[in-house]
Amino acid sequence: MTTRAQRLAQFDGQGTPPAGEPVEVLCEDKSGTYQLPFPCRWIGSGWENCDSGQALEATVVGWRRPSDTDARED
Repeated sequence: MTTRAQRLAQFDGQGTPPAGEPVEVLCEDKSGTYQLPFPCRWIGSGWENCDSGQALEATVVGWRRPSDTDARED
């Protein structure tokens, strides 16, 4: 089982991501950490789902740019 520290290490975005740029996010709740299955973006006041435009209600604890394999799927 992957530990919280290992998951956080995989989401290596430093500071605030560039506004509007699609990224992958790692969230955390009382059950543990999990990656959301859709791209998200930072809009200056919080996070939103890139697909729906809905604000995230989850607590984001890490972010990273999409992997190369994800970019090739488009």
